[in-house]
Amino acid sequence: MRHSPLISIITVVFNGENEIGRTIESIVGQSYKGIEYIIIDGNSNDLTLEVIGRYEGVDLLISEPDTGLYDAMNKGLKAATGDYVWFLNSGDQLFSHDTVEKIVGGLEGRPDIIYGGTMIIDENQNEIGDRRLKPPDRLTWKSFRQGMVVCHQSLLVRKELAPEYNLDYRLSGDIDWAIRASKKASLIHNTNLILSRFLEGGMTEHNIKDGLKERFRIMTRYYGFIPTVLRHFLFGIRLSNYYLKHRRI
Repeated sequence: MRHSPLISIITVVFNGENEIGRTIESIVGQSYKGIEYIIIDGNSNDLTLEVIGRYEGVDLLISEPDTGLYDAMNKGLKAATGDYVWFLNSGDQLFSHDTVEKIVGGLEGRPDIIYGGTMIIDENQNEIGDRRLKPPDRLTWKSFRQGMVVCHQSLLVRKELAPEYNLDYRLSGDIDWAIRASKKASLIHNTNLILSRFLEGGMTEHNIKDGLKERFRIMTRYYGFIPTVLRHFLFGIRLSNYYLKHRRI
């Protein structure tokens, strides 16, 4: 691998005219220049494409219909040519202008996966705080028994290791992808940095319930039925307590 790795950052968007600009600015304004930036648009019918056209630094734009989020992400994965792939979707941002430079500067060897923390923001760009689930000091595929302990927006996977997303899933395919990638990983690097800003919201109550059901199926597949049932019982208690305290999931 080259001394300075090429990082392929992929943004999936559909009708994101109000959010896509901030996402793009956080990426094309990075101090580290070894970035390949790919945007996959689902044939938006608002001003998304017009907004994208205002910016330089987008290396590839694909705008066409897709069958859902993970179909679009697979298109970005196939188009990427970098050493690592990183999905940062519309509304999300890199944490600071030198985030990628700090990541690369802290690398030793050739990790298969790179990860870090996430800052939650609201639609007014106010920082709300950390996610409920914190990234572990040492990440393995078994870490995801506790849920999505590393936010998808703060997870970089070596391109040759990254699997395609399973299109059988509609809402929780990210945890399936993270588990499969980490099962194949020999070296996983904790940056001990906050890597991204994650835009809170966007899922309806119906989607949250469906997403949890889908996630339960995924976790049962990898970790067994009885252990998953027991963990979800405890998860429900912790989630309820967290919501009562913070009024957010």
